[in-house]
Amino acid sequence: MFILHPGLKPYNRHQLKVSETHELYLDESGNPDGIPVLFVHGGPGGACNVSSRRFYDPQTYRIITFDQRGCGRSTPHGDLSENTSKELVADMEKIREFLQIDTWVLFGGSWGSTLSLLYAQAYPARVQALILRGIFLARQCDLDWLYKDGANRIFPDCWNDFVRAIPDSERDDLLQAYHSRLLGEDELARMAAAKAWSAWEGSCSKLRPSSDALAEFTKPHNALALSRIETHFFINKCFIKENQLLENMEEIKDIPGIIVHGRYDMVCPLNNATALHKQWPASELHIIRDAGHSASEPGNVDALIRATQEISSKLQTVS
Repeated sequence: MFILHPGLKPYNRHQLKVSETHELYLDESGNPDGIPVLFVHGGPGGACNVSSRRFYDPQTYRIITFDQRGCGRSTPHGDLSENTSKELVADMEKIREFLQIDTWVLFGGSWGSTLSLLYAQAYPARVQALILRGIFLARQCDLDWLYKDGANRIFPDCWNDFVRAIPDSERDDLLQAYHSRLLGEDELARMAAAKAWSAWEGSCSKLRPSSDALAEFTKPHNALALSRIETHFFINKCFIKENQLLENMEEIKDIPGIIVHGRYDMVCPLNNATALHKQWPASELHIIRDAGHSASEPGNVDALIRATQEISSKLQTVS
């Protein structure tokens, strides 16, 4: 079984101004002359970290990681203005142009898979291949699964903690209730809501629940960006049309792709991946029998590293 490549430091770090308000953190590591690969993190509102660079052979790949608007080391932190799917896709294209890359591989998990698909459908000629994990199609049924009825049946104890922060009178629309608190003026209420929101997702993210993962999700800096930006996007249906990703798969049907999805993914159920694979003739689907949602689970790590090796072999053969 493959494990993560050794940690490596970036050879370049950048702060890229993408609007009057927003400035993105991005870095480059690995081989400057290698196959460009863009790590697209989850959330929305997550961030890249040292592990984000470790799924690829650094001798083969030019590895680019970045923090999306409002999160991680991008500024301003937690800002929701000019923060939509269309603008995030445009940011990815600005990164490609800034780094003077012709075409690249996209590597995205969860919300990162959503954003990678949106970018590929907008700029198919710029994408050599996609490696996607824990598919999130941003449909109403996908939001309802996690925030209304679905995952709560598997994690009823954690769900009780999630709903406890909201009065009975508002529990028919938890997304709206959390959104209101996270945008409110009461700082203590804002932080409590941020931690409760993030703890729910963190509790569901692994087949074997991890106290370390939960602690990372609920760190104040991480929790505030994740909760504010997720509720902002989810209240607005991720700023895309219902079923848009599947309906537009014709645009990228010939782009090679590898889909990695844990069988016991409780954040994004497996039927997301099977629906995508059905609409994508050039894709492979790898169902990981002993994994949930997290990219850090051993089965998912193994499959993702195998995927980066397979894609690099294909691209080097073609070139």
